[in-house]
Order: sequence, then C-alpha cells, then structure tokens
Amino acid sequence: MSGATHTLRLVLGDQLNPGHSWFSQADPQVVHVLMEVRQETDYVRHHAQKILAIFAAMRDFARHLRSAGHRVRYVALDDASNRQSITGNLEALARHYGVARVQWQQPDEWRLDAQLQQWARSQDMDCEAVDSEHFLTRRNELAELMRGRRQWLMEHFYRQMRRRWQVLMDAHGEPEGGQWNFDHDNRKPWHGTPPEPADSRPVHDHSALWEMLQSAGVQSMGDAQAGQLRWPINRTQALACLDAFVRDALPHFGAYEDAMASQAPRLFHSLLSFALNVKMLQPLEVVRRAEAAWREGVAPLAAVEGFVRQILGWREYVRGIYWANMPRYGQLNALNHCQPLPAWFWSGDTRMRCMRLAIGQSLQTAHAHHIQRLMVIGNFALLAGLSPQALHQWYLGVYIDAFEWVELPNTLGMSQRADGGLIATKPYVSSAAYIHRMSDYCKGCTYDHRQKTGDGACPFNALYWDFLERHSPALGTNPRLAMVYRQWQKMPDAQRQALRQQARQVLARLDTL
Repeated sequence: MSGATHTLRLVLGDQLNPGHSWFSQADPQVVHVLMEVRQETDYVRHHAQKILAIFAAMRDFARHLRSAGHRVRYVALDDASNRQSITGNLEALARHYGVARVQWQQPDEWRLDAQLQQWARSQDMDCEAVDSEHFLTRRNELAELMRGRRQWLMEHFYRQMRRRWQVLMDAHGEPEGGQWNFDHDNRKPWHGTPPEPADSRPVHDHSALWEMLQSAGVQSMGDAQAGQLRWPINRTQALACLDAFVRDALPHFGAYEDAMASQAPRLFHSLLSFALNVKMLQPLEVVRRAEAAWREGVAPLAAVEGFVRQILGWREYVRGIYWANMPRYGQLNALNHCQPLPAWFWSGDTRMRCMRLAIGQSLQTAHAHHIQRLMVIGNFALLAGLSPQALHQWYLGVYIDAFEWVELPNTLGMSQRADGGLIATKPYVSSAAYIHRMSDYCKGCTYDHRQKTGDGACPFNALYWDFLERHSPALGTNPRLAMVYRQWQKMPDAQRQALRQQARQVLARLDTL
C-alpha cells in the first residue's frame, strides 16, 4: 500500500499490543515504524535470548500489522539506512515520508521518555505521545495516593486496586474468603509432588536472526540456544501459554510459589511476564482468567489471590514507584554497598550450589522466578555488599522480562534496600537455613548449610550476621528485626568474633567461592 503520509507512528519493542486503538482500522496515510537499533541492544549487555525474543516478536508484529492492512516500515538492525538510534531513525523517516506529525506510545522507561521528549522539542512538526493502553493505573497515580506517607507500602495500594476493579470481592464489598492476603498459605517447600507441568511453550527457530546479530557484532550474555527460542512471540502464542498455566499450574502455584527445586526450575510459575511486559497480554485479562479459575472451582483461592497480587498489586505498584522517583532512584545506595560483582555472575562457576543453580538457570534460560532472584541471588548480593547499581545492570540484562520500570524498583528497593526502606519494611536477608528449608539446593553442596564458621561453612551464615552488625545503626531499631538482634546480642563474644572473622575471609575471596 502506498500514498501520501501525514503521520509516522513509532512502535517500541515492548509495545506489541495488537488491541491498541491505533490498530482498530487501517489508515493509508499512517506509517507505523518498528526498528531494531544498537541503542537498545547496547545500553546494557542483554541475554542473547532476550534480544532474540524481542526482535522476533517485533518482526512477527510487523507481519501481523501488514496482514491487517496497515502500512509498516520495519528497520532491521543490518539495514544500510539504519541510524542505530530511535530518534535518528525517526528524524530520517519523517523527512523521507514528508510527515506533518510523529506519534509514539508513552515509553515505560524513563530514559526513552526523556529522549523522545527532548527530541520533540527540537522539531518543527507536531509530536505527540499517547497512552500505551496497557496499565491499570496512571504513571503518577501511586504518588498521589501515597503523598505524605513515609513508607509507600504495597498493601494499601493493593486493597484499593481490588476494590476499584472488583477483583476477588464479594457482594458486600469485602474480600473473598474474608481476608485480603493468603500469603501464609503459600510458603510450602516442594518435595516432588505434584509433578511440575510439562513445558507447553512454543519452540521457534531463529538461527538466521542469531547469525545476523553475531555478524553485526552485538554483544550479549547467556546461552543463545543456537537461536532456538522457547518464548511466545505473538498474542496467539501468549494466550495459549495463559491457557496452559491456568489449567496445569495455577492450582498449585500458591502453595509452592516460594519453593525452589534443582530438577524443576519452573515449578508452577506462569512464565507470562515476558508476554505481559511486551504487551502481548493485558494485565486485567490475565487477572480475570485467574479469578474465573477460582469461581469455576479449578484453582484454590489462596493460589489465585497470590497470583492476582503479583499483577494487580505488585506490578502496578512498582511502576508507580519508578515514575515517582526517577531519575534519582537509579542512583540510590542507602547502605553504601560498592563491591563489584564476582566474575561467576557471568558463568555460574561457583561452589555455592544455590548460586550455581540460580545463576546457571538464569544464564541458560533468561529466567528465574522471584524467590531465586530475591532470596538466593539478591540475598547473597545484599549480604556481601555488592554494588546495587552493578546488580541492577546484571538483572536488567540477564532476564527476558526485565525492563527498567519493573526491574529497577525490584532490585534497588525490594532486593537491595538501596532506597532506604521506601518499599520494604525490612531487608530480605537470610542465612542458609531459609534456602535449605525452601529448596533442595543445599544437597550435595561443597559448603555445609549447618556450619557457621570454618573451611566448610556456608558463606551465607557468617555474611548474614556480619551484615546485621555492619548495618545495626540503620537497622537495629527495626521492629521486624528485633528478635534477630536480640539473638546476636545473646551470643558469646567468642562466637561473634568468630563470625566476624569468617565473614572477613569470605568477603576477601568472593571471586573464588
């Protein structure tokens, strides 16, 4: 289709929503542009599968738009005309088509929002940002709700969202089951039954795309699987994954959502976050499907509430935290942690079995569930005093679902307490006991999860007590830590000194643990 063009519309790689009002009808005077640019492959070192999945999904989306009659300009990474930046390409294409107006959907990341706004100010043509029509809250809604509060706790926001969208509410306006949160029912370790469901995700061959990325010199981390992807790349595939999750995994999700198992890396998690974060799926439709599963007797209330809380509550909440506090949020480091990441973050080559499994899985599959991210990798990073900014860059790159709006508050706030406790009432730290209780990771490890000092002691144990002592001025008055601080004070001096010495030795050899 050809003809005069009055509007150029930018579609970013995480805006692949065929239900957006832009696409309700084809307009021959509108060109939609999607672009693969080094600006986006290179701003952080990404997992190979993340780059592949986003580019493959963008290409599929472009085919979908064309088949629906829309005009599409797709700028591939190796196109000779590619300026390798979003605004560079926009400017060239606006001249090429002679457009009077450029539009884009509001980016979810602050850096892109700022880049496009700055570019727009220098243009003579009309420039307009429209809503992405995805989220259930406005960018600034959380800030308005929490104005004047010292801590922006999620629970208050979550309850308001349940009422607003009438999710899991009874006829009297009360939460179904008589309580808002069933988290206490969702902390069981997994011992092999019920079995992990079969992986129903599609498998795609993108070896040609991978060869192009290699030829272009794009740097990445992790296992590219020779271009063989196991992630949905369009809405139809994403909906099939949603169906499989509701049918096969949701009934057991709640009980085992905090469990970890070496032979069952997915357990009962949905693996829908990539499809959600690139907008193939809408959050409310996923929430409604889960709610319907409970009302139809397919899944228990505790499982459904736990899943709903992640999407209706936490996902919208962290987005609000992000937009209320950027750009300064990315530089926060309340605990002044500055250790570089050990080299084995890029190889998984460590004798700590829990870290080897969690990091190894991340590098192999571009995914780990929230407890692996928070209570294994993030826990170790916090105890060892690793730089929260360095950890943020690693998380942002390694995980296929990691986009800064959701990853940054989770890493700096929830995991590393770099925001000083804005979103978490206590630091998420533990000794080896928690990992042993919730997983089989300690089995066969070089280190003994029961031993606190000596050559075979698990590094988590001494680091746990050392962390608490180091940060007692900031954390010692936290009521949620009162019991552990009393336990520390009751220890004999010799035991405390031995733990201090053990921690110093561990910190001195982080690269060789």
